[in-house]
Amino acid sequence: MLFSNHNPIGIFDSGVGGLTVFAEVKKLLPEESVFYLGDTARVPYGSKSVDVIRRYSLANVSMLAALGVKAVVIACNTASAVALSFVQQCFPNLEIIGVIDPVVNYLRTRPELKRIGVIGTNMTIASKAYQNALLKNDAELDIVAKSCPLFVPLVEEGLFEGEITEKIIDMYLSAMKAKPLDALILGCTHYPMLRKAVYDYFGGKVEILDTAFHTAKKLAEVLTENSALNCGQKEPDRFFVTDSPDSFRLTAELFLGRKIENVFHV
Repeated sequence: MLFSNHNPIGIFDSGVGGLTVFAEVKKLLPEESVFYLGDTARVPYGSKSVDVIRRYSLANVSMLAALGVKAVVIACNTASAVALSFVQQCFPNLEIIGVIDPVVNYLRTRPELKRIGVIGTNMTIASKAYQNALLKNDAELDIVAKSCPLFVPLVEEGLFEGEITEKIIDMYLSAMKAKPLDALILGCTHYPMLRKAVYDYFGGKVEILDTAFHTAKKLAEVLTENSALNCGQKEPDRFFVTDSPDSFRLTAELFLGRKIENVFHV
């Protein structure tokens, strides 16, 4: 069950990475208001236990629900992997979607893609959420998964390309390059900022799958199916962070390529 059409969409992430989802949602649904919550005081989630991630995710959804959002996107692969079903059970009357199922469902439509790479945080890869979901759809898939923990600090330092970035990409992905992939899932919402560098590393021969793009498409479908698209006035977008709002603002402007306002410390 969703709230009224004019209510905002809620998006949360452990920090700034979910802004790639925010950007795709605004591109696809420009008439919607979005409330973004970055849990910057407790980032990263990828190295924390399942119980802790679930507790943090519950607190994030609780806050967004209190703000009256009509749907929530968990724009964090780690939280989507280990906390999605938990928070859905806690909020049965709120539409909550993660970032894993949308890209997995897309691959159902592309049966010719057989060798799939998945990269993400330590927890996302260890959870095998992508691997299990992909194999449930097609047991014949050849899946190669790799955690790439240094990709997040690269992105947060704005190192989207260059010698350092290329060396770290090679350190993590050389084995995948040696035996060619059909597609590579960017299983962390920071990683789309490295999309061009990764695409170039594979010589343009691997389809790069951006979970942010597919998640925004899924959200649009959910709102349409529930007749919940905004068709009137909208509120300004708002950004809520649990620590360091000034630092968040600077990084967010780097991610989004524009000035942002309405950043609140909560």
